[in-house]
Amino acid sequence: MTSETRGTAQLTTAMMLSGTLGVFVVESGASPFDVVFFRVLFGALALGGYVAARGWLRDHGFTRRTLGLAVLGGVFIVLNWVLLFSSYENTSISVATVVYHTQPFYVVLLGALLFRERLTAARVGWIAVAFAGLILVSGVTPGDFASGGTYLLGIGQALLAALLYGLSTLVTKRITGVRPHLVALVQVLVGIPLLLPFADFGAMSGTGWRWGWLAGLGLLHTGVMYVLMYAAYAKLPTAKIAVLAFVYPAVAMLMDWLVYGHHIGLVQALGVPLIVTASLRVTLARPRVSAPAPRTAGRAPEAASRPATPVASEA
Repeated sequence: MTSETRGTAQLTTAMMLSGTLGVFVVESGASPFDVVFFRVLFGALALGGYVAARGWLRDHGFTRRTLGLAVLGGVFIVLNWVLLFSSYENTSISVATVVYHTQPFYVVLLGALLFRERLTAARVGWIAVAFAGLILVSGVTPGDFASGGTYLLGIGQALLAALLYGLSTLVTKRITGVRPHLVALVQVLVGIPLLLPFADFGAMSGTGWRWGWLAGLGLLHTGVMYVLMYAAYAKLPTAKIAVLAFVYPAVAMLMDWLVYGHHIGLVQALGVPLIVTASLRVTLARPRVSAPAPRTAGRAPEAASRPATPVASEA
């Protein structure tokens, strides 16, 4: 098996795991704040155990600046999860996931706005195509604006979650010389004190087997999934990463239909290829998101600065 084939299998597995995340969230029966709190708690245990076993804590590579950036990115990524899981409640896993997949466009727009990155006419055009698809997928009608309601709120939560994910991606891109596993570990550790005041432990008492769903979110969807993704990123070209990222929304929509009987309508479905096509065109037109950090005698190729917020994923 070649390195690229192995990377393809790893990333496909990671994206399939990511696609089951919505079911784990819903089946846990917990509030979004509780879900994310226990995700970061179990996720920190999983990632912490992995990096400790690999001996990476001794030569972490953090500086005061990069550690601060990792913490800031962690705030964005944790709040992004809270909003995304809230959107599941107010719309559906399918709709929230597709709307959330506007992340790459926010990265481009925020990069141009905050860091004066080049924004070409072609990119603007594809972003416009994507948001036309978003309008179709959302299924929002003028009546929703007139009457308000939870569905419109859920669409807004998914969009804001995507915006926060974009901010986290831009911040994390500026961290160099640190293994992405360590950056991700810092990000989930940040979530523990951040969400502790909002966690309702009383509501969680006696949830029984539902603790298994919460543990799975941390151990599988944070620990195992991140390790698989970062291993794959080191083996795959950007183009293949961008394409395989769409396994995630495809599996999420399939799971929503199989488990809950939810599916998007015909008109909504017309918007999906618009978002997918525009996302690929925008993502593949961008330069590689990171470059390998300078190697030293004691630093392996894995230490290259790969994004700690997974590309086009729910993170």
